[in-house]
Amino acid sequence: MRKNFVVVSMIIVLVGINWSIAGKEKHLSTGHIVYLDLAPVDPRSLMQGDYMTLRFRIGDEVYQALPKSEEYKRWRHNVESDDGYVIVEQDDKGIAQFKRIDDSNQALAASELRLKYRVRNGAVKFATNAFFFEEGQGRIYQPARYGQFRVNKKGELLLAGMYDKDLTKLESKP
Repeated sequence: MRKNFVVVSMIIVLVGINWSIAGKEKHLSTGHIVYLDLAPVDPRSLMQGDYMTLRFRIGDEVYQALPKSEEYKRWRHNVESDDGYVIVEQDDKGIAQFKRIDDSNQALAASELRLKYRVRNGAVKFATNAFFFEEGQGRIYQPARYGQFRVNKKGELLLAGMYDKDLTKLESKP
């Protein structure tokens, strides 16, 4: 009986994991492309191998636009995280420009997108805060200026690749 429970539990876990992977793959293949301007921070982690810590320029604008009232500060002090949506407008290259914090009252214009953000430790984060690459390939990603993201209908972002100032994809060669 116990053996059957363990086997059924493992099957359920594996189905859940595969369902999640399939969802992310669909998100990456069908999501709307948007580029976020990056401010790379730290190119090396001795514990995890080579990676680039990412900070998004638009995150600074979002943080500045968040309410700063005393009531809001007291509320923020009592919560560990703050999630929300920001409205961005894409230029002709697909690069996102901050428009406003989403208040859910305005319809989106054709050139606008709703992106989900998180506030953690006083910083606005989108999707991920790190881009990992093969050890010794750091020089390839040094010119990174943009992260290409795929956005689904819920405004969730997945990092698809790193791009230089001319929107040329940066990738290591085998």
